[in-house]
Amino acid sequence: MKKLFKIIAYFLSSIIVFIILYFLAANILSRIVIQKEKDFSKDLAIYISTNGMHTDLILPLKTETIDWSKEIKYTDTKGKDNIQKYIALGWGDKGFYLDVPDWDHVKPSIAFKAAFGLSTTAIHATYLKEVVEDKDCKKIMISKEQYNKLVEFIKNDFQLDGNGHIINIKTEKTYGSNDAFYEATGTYQMFYTCNTWANTALKKSGLKSCLWTPFQEGIFRLYK
Repeated sequence: MKKLFKIIAYFLSSIIVFIILYFLAANILSRIVIQKEKDFSKDLAIYISTNGMHTDLILPLKTETIDWSKEIKYTDTKGKDNIQKYIALGWGDKGFYLDVPDWDHVKPSIAFKAAFGLSTTAIHATYLKEVVEDKDCKKIMISKEQYNKLVEFIKNDFQLDGNGHIINIKTEKTYGSNDAFYEATGTYQMFYTCNTWANTALKKSGLKSCLWTPFQEGIFRLYK
């Protein structure tokens, strides 16, 4: 019995140490800044937004680079409203997106699968008529070249069907009348979260980013 207690104590202490190191690494590495490319023009505005836990990228709906509505159909949303100017895109765990209405109702099974990469992923797309800057929504001016890189990064994370089109997830569990979900590639896990995805998108586009962050605080610290 004493040996069993030692094993349990060792196991629990190992978990505690791991959690401490995880949060310590997140705090330190999120403060190491990858600087943006130099001498870039300010051709258009994008935005980053957060609900307090999750980071979305908000992009102009139509530019010379891409018209997002050609693949992310208005008809995929409940409202089917085609008078829109922006689209917010976020990547994350499919279970969290579809089966967790709010953070007070997180099921342990979903959290466990998400933390250890045992679930599939989805991209959440939300149409917006306007964007209001505040503490939870920050504007970033970028060049056309940087935007092209950003678009390419995002497009590569949509899962495609046999005809090369993105795959709409048919569900009633949307957040409102102007959003929809799509099958995504990649694996969500504790070292690559929805916020890591957004940070990586900025990094790959040549924009200011954290060395690594699983949380939204690191990103928004850069764009106060």
